[in-house]
Amino acid sequence: MTFKKLTSQFVLLSAVASLTGCSTAGFKTTQKVDLARFMGPWHVAAGRFTMFEKEVHNAVEAYSYDEKSKTIKIDFSYRKGSTQGPLKKIPQTGEVVEGTNNAHWLVSPLWPFKFDYLIVDLAEDYSWVAVGVPSQKYLWIMFRKNNPVPEDVAPVVSRLNKIGYDTSNLVYVPQDWSN
Repeated sequence: MTFKKLTSQFVLLSAVASLTGCSTAGFKTTQKVDLARFMGPWHVAAGRFTMFEKEVHNAVEAYSYDEKSKTIKIDFSYRKGSTQGPLKKIPQTGEVVEGTNNAHWLVSPLWPFKFDYLIVDLAEDYSWVAVGVPSQKYLWIMFRKNNPVPEDVAPVVSRLNKIGYDTSNLVYVPQDWSN
């Protein structure tokens, strides 16, 4: 698929998604997020992913806060097809929605589109996080450690179920950093 065609599909999908609104009404996020502690790399262990996250291995989202612009730089990288596959990167920017204790962001993979990014649940020690969207269509469960396995994900899924977040149809991301 050509870059132009992929970009066109992304723009169309983004436009449709943006028409669904950005309301988080009716769904709670975690109570408070310390942005300084949240920044850094997170290894994606499982979730329900967008159409751009197919065949991902060794997926990592790395966050850094730009104090001057008050934005969050998001670097999503992964290996396509296998842990030795070609390295792919999807840069994005985010901004915290005021009055949300840093738990609701607007993320932009491509200007001018912005999408809700809800920090649904977060470990007290910041060892794992669950991120979703108001519709619950997408979900990302991430860990600080670099080789999360399904057994690590199970307690997070249990917590999400207790707060009413849909955890059906999860896809697990192979992580192997031994090379």
